[in-house]
Amino acid sequence: MMNDKNVPEGMIGRDKTMMKKSFLGALALGLVSSTSAFAQTELHWWHAMTGANNDVVNRLAEEFNNSQKDYKVVVSYKGQYADTLNAGIAAFRAGNAPHILQVFEVGTATMMGAKGAVKPVAEMMKEAGEKFDPKAYLPAITGYYSTAKGEMLSFPFNSSSMVMWVNKDELKKAGVNEIPKTWPDVFAAAKKLKAAGHDTCGFSNAWASWANVEQLSAWHNVPMATKANGLDGFDTEMKFNSPFHVKHLQNLVDLQKDKTYDYSGRDSKSEGRFTSGECAIFLTSSGFYGNVKANAKFDWANAPMPYYPDVAGAPQNSIIGGASLWVMGGKKADEYKGIAKFFTFLSDTDRQAKLHQESGYLPITKAAYEKTKASGFYEKNPALQTALIELTNKEPTENSRGLRFGNMVQIRDVISEEIEAALAGQKSAKDALDAGVSRSNQILRQFERTVR
Repeated sequence: MMNDKNVPEGMIGRDKTMMKKSFLGALALGLVSSTSAFAQTELHWWHAMTGANNDVVNRLAEEFNNSQKDYKVVVSYKGQYADTLNAGIAAFRAGNAPHILQVFEVGTATMMGAKGAVKPVAEMMKEAGEKFDPKAYLPAITGYYSTAKGEMLSFPFNSSSMVMWVNKDELKKAGVNEIPKTWPDVFAAAKKLKAAGHDTCGFSNAWASWANVEQLSAWHNVPMATKANGLDGFDTEMKFNSPFHVKHLQNLVDLQKDKTYDYSGRDSKSEGRFTSGECAIFLTSSGFYGNVKANAKFDWANAPMPYYPDVAGAPQNSIIGGASLWVMGGKKADEYKGIAKFFTFLSDTDRQAKLHQESGYLPITKAAYEKTKASGFYEKNPALQTALIELTNKEPTENSRGLRFGNMVQIRDVISEEIEAALAGQKSAKDALDAGVSRSNQILRQFERTVR
């Protein structure tokens, strides 16, 4: 054993210097390792949820982040559905797309046509080694977001359908003893509401195109377009200017004159007209449940959409609304692994059942639906089963399987614009719908050229 006294002084200095450097190096390496161990991969999720549903999104992200240490989901509200879709597409073109983009159901064809912009969810889940069975999800939902071969392209998240919300207190005051079932019943009830003091709104709806063309067509088994409403090919052509569609729009035009019907816009911003008590009958998404529950200060309920009894076979079945989660392309393998884990987390039966029961959106898995049903939840909360009853009312036909139109955001604006022109007396109902069909077909042909 050496003693410092027997070692040359220069050597002692060198050894001490080397020991110091070695210690500092080890310390630095330890700090790097420690930092790496706690570094989280951020996964950015852009969404369009507001109000109570925005709270649900934030809570889901927080729960996932607290459940593990490797990934952190960062949520960002990007506006209404159309705004979020446009923001996502613009971000992809600029090279800074989020990892997850919430896209409403009618944006499906646009996302399918955006080559390289998306990573099919079934492919991602398989590569990440996460268990994923499309058959575990409700058929009406998986069919909408899958290819013709059955490959799921996006992850179902907040699926809904359109229902009719009613203010039972105001109906009772107006002498309407039963919730209307048919369109003639709605018109009659709205006139009574007008006479009882609802001067600005007998009945109304959000989502002008979804209510008065898309869902109306499916609910009556009338084609909105050829090729099974676009599901069987992008070379589809619009047909929503039929005598049936013209008749419905003309009814609205006639009732708008004294506000027995009062137009409420192209999106969901008008939904507060129901919770405020202004409109006692209001058609909008079943996903409105959370806001109604939180804000309506009256006895309320919802019911299936009204139908025209003179249309053979009506009502048929409704089509899904809401949105799904699309995984954007060009991300790292580790990021895709994190997204896959997050989707597995979202699919948990208990979590899905809770999400359904709190938000009003559909339970996306069969297990979550069965769990909710077995618990007796629907007996105490019938409003949450209405959309499910509509979707499963009858076996879907080519007219009621769903919609898949390219550039549907623009098409919806065109349809709404023409409806507005008719309601304002600028065009006849027929001329408005003829123009809507012609303009929409031009948009479809433009989209078809881009995906060939």
